[in-house]
Amino acid sequence: MVAACGLVYELAAGALASYLLGDSVLQFSTVIGSYLFAMGIGSYLSRFFERQLPAHFLRIELMVALIGGALPAILFIANAYIPGAFRFLLYAMVLLVGTLVGLEIPLVMRILRRNVALKELVSQVLTFDYLGALAVSLAFPLVLVPQLGLIRTGLLFGLMNAAIALWALWLFRHELRHLQAHALACVLTLGALGAGFAGAEHITTLAEDRFYQDRVVFTATTPYQRIVVTSGKAGHRLFLNGNLQFAERDEYRYHEALVHPVMSAHGAPKKWRCWAAATAWRCVKSSSTPAWKASRWSNWTRP
Repeated sequence: MVAACGLVYELAAGALASYLLGDSVLQFSTVIGSYLFAMGIGSYLSRFFERQLPAHFLRIELMVALIGGALPAILFIANAYIPGAFRFLLYAMVLLVGTLVGLEIPLVMRILRRNVALKELVSQVLTFDYLGALAVSLAFPLVLVPQLGLIRTGLLFGLMNAAIALWALWLFRHELRHLQAHALACVLTLGALGAGFAGAEHITTLAEDRFYQDRVVFTATTPYQRIVVTSGKAGHRLFLNGNLQFAERDEYRYHEALVHPVMSAHGAPKKWRCWAAATAWRCVKSSSTPAWKASRWSNWTRP
Protein backbone atom coordinates (compact mmCIF):
# COMPACT_ATOMS: atom_id res chain seq x y z
CA MET A 1 0.00 0.00 0.00
CA VAL A 2 2.91 2.36 0.73
CA ALA A 3 4.31 2.02 -2.80
CA ALA A 4 0.82 2.13 -4.33
CA CYS A 5 -0.05 5.44 -2.67
CA GLY A 6 3.33 6.87 -3.63
CA LEU A 7 2.76 5.83 -7.24
CA VAL A 8 -0.56 7.70 -7.30
CA TYR A 9 1.16 10.92 -6.19
CA GLU A 10 3.81 10.39 -8.85
CA LEU A 11 1.21 9.82 -11.58
CA ALA A 12 -0.86 12.80 -10.43
CA ALA A 13 2.18 15.08 -10.56
CA GLY A 14 3.10 13.84 -14.04
CA ALA A 15 -0.45 14.23 -15.32
CA LEU A 16 -0.79 17.76 -13.94
CA ALA A 17 2.57 18.77 -15.37
CA SER A 18 1.52 17.39 -18.76
CA TYR A 19 -1.82 19.23 -18.67
CA LEU A 20 -0.36 22.57 -17.60
CA LEU A 21 3.14 22.60 -19.11
CA GLY A 22 2.66 20.40 -22.18
CA ASP A 23 5.19 17.90 -23.61
CA SER A 24 3.92 14.86 -21.72
CA VAL A 25 7.01 12.76 -22.52
CA LEU A 26 9.33 15.31 -20.91
CA GLN A 27 7.08 15.87 -17.90
CA PHE A 28 6.50 12.20 -17.06
CA SER A 29 10.17 11.36 -17.61
CA THR A 30 11.45 14.10 -15.32
CA VAL A 31 8.79 13.53 -12.66
CA ILE A 32 9.38 9.76 -12.53
CA GLY A 33 13.15 10.22 -12.53
CA SER A 34 13.00 12.82 -9.75
CA TYR A 35 10.68 10.64 -7.68
CA LEU A 36 12.89 7.54 -7.95
CA PHE A 37 15.98 9.59 -7.18
CA ALA A 38 14.28 10.98 -4.07
CA MET A 39 13.29 7.45 -2.99
CA GLY A 40 16.96 6.50 -3.12
CA ILE A 41 17.85 9.49 -0.95
CA GLY A 42 15.12 8.49 1.53
CA SER A 43 16.37 4.90 1.68
CA TYR A 44 19.88 6.17 2.43
CA LEU A 45 18.62 8.48 5.19
CA SER A 46 16.71 5.65 6.86
CA ARG A 47 19.98 4.34 8.33
CA PHE A 48 20.05 7.29 10.71
CA PHE A 49 16.77 6.25 12.37
CA GLU A 50 17.76 3.90 15.17
CA ARG A 51 15.19 4.19 17.98
CA GLN A 52 11.42 4.45 18.20
CA LEU A 53 10.98 3.12 14.66
CA PRO A 54 7.16 2.76 14.92
CA ALA A 55 6.87 6.40 16.00
CA HIS A 56 9.07 7.54 13.10
CA PHE A 57 7.05 5.42 10.67
CA LEU A 58 3.78 6.87 11.95
CA ARG A 59 5.00 10.48 11.62
CA ILE A 60 6.37 9.88 8.12
CA GLU A 61 3.13 8.21 7.07
CA LEU A 62 1.13 11.24 8.21
CA MET A 63 3.47 13.61 6.35
CA VAL A 64 3.09 11.53 3.17
CA ALA A 65 -0.68 11.61 3.63
CA LEU A 66 -0.80 15.39 3.98
CA ILE A 67 1.80 16.38 1.38
CA GLY A 68 1.02 13.70 -1.18
CA GLY A 69 -2.74 13.90 -0.74
CA ALA A 70 -2.77 17.67 -1.16
CA LEU A 71 -0.21 17.66 -4.01
CA PRO A 72 -2.69 17.92 -6.93
CA ALA A 73 -4.77 20.61 -5.20
CA ILE A 74 -1.71 22.69 -4.22
CA LEU A 75 -0.22 22.50 -7.71
CA PHE A 76 -3.53 23.36 -9.34
CA ILE A 77 -3.95 26.43 -7.15
CA ALA A 78 -0.29 27.42 -7.58
CA ASN A 79 -0.69 27.37 -11.37
CA ALA A 80 -3.60 29.80 -11.06
CA TYR A 81 -2.12 32.21 -8.49
CA ILE A 82 1.68 31.92 -8.85
CA PRO A 83 2.30 30.35 -12.26
CA GLY A 84 5.96 31.38 -12.25
CA ALA A 85 6.63 29.15 -9.24
CA PHE A 86 4.68 26.16 -10.52
CA ARG A 87 7.64 24.20 -11.91
CA PHE A 88 9.76 24.75 -8.78
CA LEU A 89 6.88 23.74 -6.51
CA LEU A 90 6.15 20.68 -8.65
CA TYR A 91 9.63 19.21 -8.35
CA ALA A 92 10.03 20.28 -4.73
CA MET A 93 6.89 18.35 -3.76
CA VAL A 94 7.81 15.35 -5.90
CA LEU A 95 11.25 15.20 -4.26
CA LEU A 96 9.77 15.59 -0.79
CA VAL A 97 7.14 12.87 -1.26
CA GLY A 98 9.69 10.56 -2.89
CA THR A 99 12.11 11.02 0.01
CA LEU A 100 9.41 10.27 2.57
CA VAL A 101 8.24 7.14 0.70
CA GLY A 102 11.87 6.04 0.38
CA LEU A 103 12.19 6.36 4.15
CA GLU A 104 9.06 4.32 4.82
CA ILE A 105 9.88 1.03 3.10
CA PRO A 106 13.19 0.37 4.94
CA LEU A 107 11.55 1.33 8.23
CA VAL A 108 8.68 -1.10 7.61
CA MET A 109 11.13 -3.89 6.86
CA ARG A 110 13.14 -3.17 10.02
CA ILE A 111 10.00 -3.10 12.15
CA LEU A 112 8.65 -6.37 10.73
CA ARG A 113 12.05 -8.06 11.01
CA ARG A 114 11.28 -8.68 14.68
CA ASN A 115 8.72 -11.37 13.85
CA VAL A 116 9.46 -12.46 10.28
CA ALA A 117 12.56 -14.08 8.81
CA LEU A 118 14.51 -11.79 6.48
CA LYS A 119 13.93 -13.99 3.40
CA GLU A 120 10.17 -14.08 3.94
CA LEU A 121 10.09 -10.41 4.94
CA VAL A 122 11.72 -9.09 1.76
CA SER A 123 9.58 -11.37 -0.40
CA GLN A 124 6.29 -10.36 1.23
CA VAL A 125 6.94 -6.61 1.41
CA LEU A 126 8.11 -6.28 -2.19
CA THR A 127 5.45 -8.65 -3.57
CA PHE A 128 2.54 -6.74 -2.06
CA ASP A 129 4.06 -3.36 -2.94
CA TYR A 130 4.58 -4.26 -6.59
CA LEU A 131 1.17 -5.91 -6.95
CA GLY A 132 -0.43 -2.83 -5.43
CA ALA A 133 1.52 -0.63 -7.82
CA LEU A 134 0.18 -2.60 -10.80
CA ALA A 135 -3.41 -2.29 -9.57
CA VAL A 136 -3.04 1.46 -9.02
CA SER A 137 -1.33 2.07 -12.37
CA LEU A 138 -4.35 0.51 -14.10
CA ALA A 139 -7.00 2.09 -11.88
CA PHE A 140 -5.52 5.61 -12.08
CA PRO A 141 -6.30 6.34 -15.77
CA LEU A 142 -9.27 3.97 -16.17
CA VAL A 143 -11.28 4.54 -12.98
CA LEU A 144 -9.88 7.05 -10.50
CA VAL A 145 -9.25 10.14 -12.63
CA PRO A 146 -12.36 9.77 -14.86
CA GLN A 147 -14.63 9.25 -11.83
CA LEU A 148 -12.99 11.40 -9.15
CA GLY A 149 -10.67 13.82 -10.92
CA LEU A 150 -7.04 14.47 -10.00
CA ILE A 151 -7.72 16.47 -6.84
CA ARG A 152 -10.08 13.94 -5.24
CA THR A 153 -7.85 11.03 -6.31
CA GLY A 154 -4.88 12.55 -4.50
CA LEU A 155 -6.95 13.26 -1.39
CA LEU A 156 -8.44 9.74 -1.42
CA PHE A 157 -5.00 8.14 -1.30
CA GLY A 158 -3.94 10.66 1.30
CA LEU A 159 -6.82 9.36 3.41
CA MET A 160 -5.53 5.82 2.80
CA ASN A 161 -2.08 6.82 4.05
CA ALA A 162 -3.65 8.41 7.11
CA ALA A 163 -5.66 5.23 7.70
CA ILE A 164 -2.42 3.21 7.58
CA ALA A 165 -0.98 5.56 10.19
CA LEU A 166 -4.07 5.04 12.35
CA TRP A 167 -3.67 1.27 12.01
CA ALA A 168 0.00 1.57 12.99
CA LEU A 169 -1.03 3.67 15.99
CA TRP A 170 -3.26 0.84 17.22
CA LEU A 171 -0.76 -1.88 16.38
CA PHE A 172 2.15 -0.25 18.22
CA ARG A 173 0.17 1.56 20.92
CA HIS A 174 2.21 -0.10 23.67
CA GLU A 175 5.51 1.14 22.21
CA LEU A 176 4.61 4.78 21.53
CA ARG A 177 5.66 7.24 24.19
CA HIS A 178 3.23 10.01 23.26
CA LEU A 179 0.18 8.01 22.29
CA GLN A 180 -2.34 10.84 22.73
CA ALA A 181 -0.29 13.28 20.64
CA HIS A 182 0.02 10.74 17.84
CA ALA A 183 -3.69 9.96 18.02
CA LEU A 184 -4.53 13.67 17.77
CA ALA A 185 -2.22 14.03 14.76
CA CYS A 186 -3.99 11.13 13.05
CA VAL A 187 -7.43 12.59 13.70
CA LEU A 188 -6.42 16.07 12.50
CA THR A 189 -4.85 14.65 9.34
CA LEU A 190 -7.92 12.55 8.54
CA GLY A 191 -10.16 15.55 9.21
CA ALA A 192 -8.15 17.89 6.97
CA LEU A 193 -8.01 15.42 4.10
CA GLY A 194 -11.68 14.53 4.49
CA ALA A 195 -12.66 18.20 4.39
CA GLY A 196 -10.54 18.69 1.28
CA PHE A 197 -12.15 15.66 -0.38
CA ALA A 198 -15.63 17.01 0.37
CA GLY A 199 -14.74 20.49 -0.93
CA ALA A 200 -12.71 19.42 -3.97
CA GLU A 201 -15.16 21.09 -6.37
CA HIS A 202 -14.74 24.40 -4.56
CA ILE A 203 -10.95 24.08 -4.82
CA THR A 204 -11.22 23.44 -8.55
CA THR A 205 -13.61 26.36 -9.01
CA LEU A 206 -11.36 28.68 -7.00
CA ALA A 207 -8.37 27.84 -9.16
CA GLU A 208 -10.25 27.99 -12.47
CA ASP A 209 -11.89 31.32 -11.68
CA ARG A 210 -8.41 32.76 -11.18
CA PHE A 211 -6.78 30.95 -14.09
CA TYR A 212 -9.24 31.96 -16.82
CA GLN A 213 -9.69 35.61 -17.72
CA ASP A 214 -13.45 35.34 -18.33
CA ARG A 215 -16.29 33.94 -16.25
CA VAL A 216 -16.48 30.14 -16.23
CA VAL A 217 -19.95 29.05 -17.38
CA PHE A 218 -19.47 25.31 -17.85
CA THR A 219 -17.05 22.65 -16.61
CA ALA A 220 -16.89 18.90 -17.07
CA THR A 221 -14.35 16.12 -16.72
CA THR A 222 -14.42 13.28 -19.26
CA PRO A 223 -12.25 10.16 -19.37
CA TYR A 224 -10.01 12.08 -21.76
CA GLN A 225 -9.80 15.71 -20.66
CA ARG A 226 -10.99 18.61 -18.50
CA ILE A 227 -13.49 20.78 -20.41
CA VAL A 228 -14.03 24.43 -19.50
CA VAL A 229 -16.22 26.99 -21.32
CA THR A 230 -15.88 30.67 -20.45
CA SER A 231 -17.98 33.70 -21.40
CA GLY A 232 -16.72 37.25 -21.76
CA LYS A 233 -16.69 40.30 -24.02
CA ALA A 234 -15.19 38.27 -26.87
CA GLY A 235 -17.89 35.60 -26.57
CA HIS A 236 -17.57 32.00 -25.49
CA ARG A 237 -14.27 30.13 -25.41
CA LEU A 238 -13.61 26.40 -25.12
CA PHE A 239 -10.57 25.10 -23.20
CA LEU A 240 -9.37 21.49 -22.99
CA ASN A 241 -6.93 20.80 -20.15
CA GLY A 242 -6.38 24.54 -19.83
CA ASN A 243 -5.51 25.03 -23.51
CA LEU A 244 -7.67 27.22 -25.75
CA GLN A 245 -9.34 25.20 -28.53
CA PHE A 246 -11.50 27.84 -30.18
CA ALA A 247 -13.21 31.13 -29.47
CA GLU A 248 -16.69 32.15 -30.62
CA ARG A 249 -15.40 35.45 -31.97
CA ASP A 250 -13.18 33.90 -34.64
CA GLU A 251 -14.58 30.38 -34.81
CA TYR A 252 -15.53 30.85 -38.45
CA ARG A 253 -11.87 31.23 -39.44
CA TYR A 254 -11.03 27.59 -38.96
CA HIS A 255 -14.37 25.86 -39.49
CA GLU A 256 -15.79 27.58 -42.56
CA ALA A 257 -12.73 26.56 -44.59
CA LEU A 258 -13.49 22.94 -43.74
CA VAL A 259 -17.25 23.03 -44.29
CA HIS A 260 -18.19 25.48 -47.03
CA PRO A 261 -16.23 23.94 -49.94
CA VAL A 262 -17.77 20.51 -49.35
CA MET A 263 -21.30 21.84 -48.78
CA SER A 264 -21.13 24.07 -51.88
CA ALA A 265 -19.82 21.29 -54.08
CA HIS A 266 -22.66 18.95 -53.12
CA GLY A 267 -25.46 21.49 -53.30
CA ALA A 268 -28.15 20.66 -50.75
CA PRO A 269 -27.13 17.53 -48.82
CA LYS A 270 -29.90 15.73 -46.97
CA LYS A 271 -27.70 13.46 -44.85
CA TRP A 272 -24.22 14.06 -43.48
CA ARG A 273 -22.08 13.15 -40.50
CA CYS A 274 -19.71 15.33 -38.47
CA TRP A 275 -17.24 14.37 -35.75
CA ALA A 276 -17.07 17.67 -33.85
CA ALA A 277 -19.71 19.90 -32.34
CA ALA A 278 -18.32 23.16 -33.72
CA THR A 279 -18.03 21.80 -37.25
CA ALA A 280 -21.56 20.38 -37.00
CA TRP A 281 -22.88 23.82 -36.08
CA ARG A 282 -21.15 25.35 -39.08
CA CYS A 283 -22.73 22.65 -41.29
CA VAL A 284 -26.15 23.51 -39.91
CA LYS A 285 -25.66 27.20 -40.67
CA SER A 286 -24.45 26.38 -44.17
CA SER A 287 -27.09 23.84 -45.15
CA SER A 288 -30.36 24.82 -46.82
CA THR A 289 -32.11 21.68 -45.50
CA PRO A 290 -33.52 20.98 -42.01
CA ALA A 291 -30.04 19.86 -41.04
CA TRP A 292 -30.65 18.95 -37.41
CA LYS A 293 -33.24 16.37 -38.48
CA ALA A 294 -31.15 14.86 -41.22
CA SER A 295 -27.73 15.02 -39.61
CA ARG A 296 -25.73 12.64 -37.47
CA TRP A 297 -22.70 13.83 -35.54
CA SER A 298 -20.37 12.46 -32.89
CA ASN A 299 -17.82 14.20 -30.72
CA TRP A 300 -14.86 11.86 -30.52
CA THR A 301 -12.37 14.56 -29.52
CA ARG A 302 -9.44 13.18 -27.54
CA PRO A 303 -6.22 14.84 -26.36
